[in-house]
Amino acid sequence: MNPIPSSAYRSIQLLALIVAVVLSAPAQQSARPPAAYPPLPDWISIQRDIHYDRYPATILDVLQPKKRAAAKAPAVVVFHGGGWIHSGKETAYTSLCRPYLQRGFVVFNVEYRVASQATAPAAVTDALDATHWVFQHARQYNIDPKKIVITGGSAGGHLALMVGMTPKSAHLGPIDPVAAIIDGYGITDAVELLNGPHHQEWANEWIPASPQCVELARSVSPMTYVRHDLPPIFIVQGADDNTVPTEQSIRLHDALDMDGVPNEIDMVPNAKHGLSREQWGPADEKIFAFLKAHGIEGPVAVQ
Repeated sequence: MNPIPSSAYRSIQLLALIVAVVLSAPAQQSARPPAAYPPLPDWISIQRDIHYDRYPATILDVLQPKKRAAAKAPAVVVFHGGGWIHSGKETAYTSLCRPYLQRGFVVFNVEYRVASQATAPAAVTDALDATHWVFQHARQYNIDPKKIVITGGSAGGHLALMVGMTPKSAHLGPIDPVAAIIDGYGITDAVELLNGPHHQEWANEWIPASPQCVELARSVSPMTYVRHDLPPIFIVQGADDNTVPTEQSIRLHDALDMDGVPNEIDMVPNAKHGLSREQWGPADEKIFAFLKAHGIEGPVAVQ
């Protein structure tokens, strides 16, 4: 057999090195496929894909009415759902972003790392980092840092709760004093979803099996952090939800009551996991009445 020429051998080594680097690159470095909002009305402006952290997935959009009063506006930080395994901030526009825009809020619509990019607690850390970025840029967007609301649906509702409820002692990320939390049928007890009658496979993707998985799930569960000094919390829950157990929202509501935290729960009849457009209308009226009662109100947007 003829020996391989040294130049050819070096080429083979280089090729092997390139393949190894490509295969070992973390999933979070892959480009995010392009996504689209539904057609936005002319009165809304948008700045897309602003990085709040170093990962490709840690981006947010800023949406706001084009015609704004000179006074500082309230703001809302929005987290999309998807069981911590699906990305897509654009999916949150219709139900979560638009109602706030119509009421004069500046909206920060957040993307975060999902399980295929990084497992728990990465999404929680990203949510805290994104909210911290909003506080740091409050002056730039002329928003009132004392009127920053957090909201989300499903896994996004869980992240909204975690942003507003996580104490510094948890060491999950920067903590900022949000004005209120609007929880849309979010997970409040992640441990319950790992196994047993309420087991959800997507929860196991985000919190993979390990000797520490229950402890980790408890550390990313809002129920772990119920205490008396939390911001006001409004909970929207479908009465027929079979994805996130209805009992989770009820237990959170009862625990908040026990600790004297201002809160309300809207148990929506005939609603499963997520609300229809028709069901969101009455829920939004209650949400914004709740926010107004706690001093958070924006001027109606000029449309």
